[in-house]
Amino acid sequence: MKMRTGLVVMTLLITSFPLLSQSESPKKTPADLMREIRLKVLSTPPSQMSRKPTPEYPHVDGIIMDWPLQDTILSVMASSAGDGSIYTTGNFGLFGGIKYDTVRNAAKSFVKLGEKDYSDATPTRDFPYPQAGHVRFYLICYDGVRMIDSDSASLSSAKGKYSDLFAAAQKEISALRQIVQDQPKETR
Repeated sequence: MKMRTGLVVMTLLITSFPLLSQSESPKKTPADLMREIRLKVLSTPPSQMSRKPTPEYPHVDGIIMDWPLQDTILSVMASSAGDGSIYTTGNFGLFGGIKYDTVRNAAKSFVKLGEKDYSDATPTRDFPYPQAGHVRFYLICYDGVRMIDSDSASLSSAKGKYSDLFAAAQKEISALRQIVQDQPKETR
């Protein structure tokens, strides 16, 4: 059921989300640019953005969930400041969700859930995409990046250890998708 949901989400993403124009060199594809943005987010310490631990977010400042869907990896990014974006290994993405209350709230909730899994996550300096059948959560922490790798099947069960993180990412995707659908067609 959840994998079917994933295929529906992928179809909606491909048909709904505009690719934002980039002013980078024409030699880079949109997919290359999105991979670079993902790596930049993962490799930039929160302190370089003047962010510090708070009572609400004592360990985790952001999360990226990498989710393989067919031949594409969908990366859902959330920050404690409320930014929410989607990057892919394909030719589409959505950035700038921080401007919208629904996305800000979903992003903050996603990061807050990551706080409870901080001690389970493994410190890492490498950021590969997950293998097929797995979903990977990268917790962007004040003391470095930590990683959780989970099989997709366990995420589709309410009893799965990290199913709440997966559900929070789904809520952020829905909030971002709703913004695009609410925009007049001529601005897409």
